[in-house]
Amino acid sequence: MSQLLDAIAGVPNACEPLPGLVAGGQPQSQHIAALKRAGCEVLLDIREAMEPQPIRVPADIEAAGIEYISIPVGHSWGSDATLARIRETVKGLVDKQRKALVYCSSGNRVGAMLIPYLMLDRGLEQENAVQTAMRCGMRSAELMEWALEYVKRLGG
Repeated sequence: MSQLLDAIAGVPNACEPLPGLVAGGQPQSQHIAALKRAGCEVLLDIREAMEPQPIRVPADIEAAGIEYISIPVGHSWGSDATLARIRETVKGLVDKQRKALVYCSSGNRVGAMLIPYLMLDRGLEQENAVQTAMRCGMRSAELMEWALEYVKRLGG
C-alpha cells in the first residue's frame, strides 16, 4: 500500500487507480493532514457546491498547504465540457507527477469521471476502465454511460 493510499484509510471506496493518484469518497480533516504528510499536492473535489462537507473548502485544504481544485459534477448526465475539464486536470496531474486525491461523497462520480482519461489517455480497454471505475466506487449506470458515450464520440 502506498503512503498516499494509507493516508486516506477509512475514506469510502479509497483506491489508487494510478500511481500517485488516489480516489474515493469524502475525506475527513484527519485525512487532509495525513495526505499532506504523504506528499499530496492537490485535492480535486468534484462535489457540487451545495453538498455538505465535514471540512471547510477550500480553507482547510489550503491551510494544510494543498492546492484545491473544484470541478462540480452532478449525479446525472452532464456536459462534455465537464468531462473534458476533469480529463485535462487528471492528465496534467499525472504528467507532472503531482500526487493528488480526487473525491466526491462516495467515489461514485470519481470512478465514472476517470473513465475518459483511462481509455483515451492511458489506453485501457473499456472493460478494464469500467472495472477500475468500480473499484473507485462507481455504481451509477447513467454516469458510466455518459463517460463511455463521451469516449465513443472522441473516437476511443
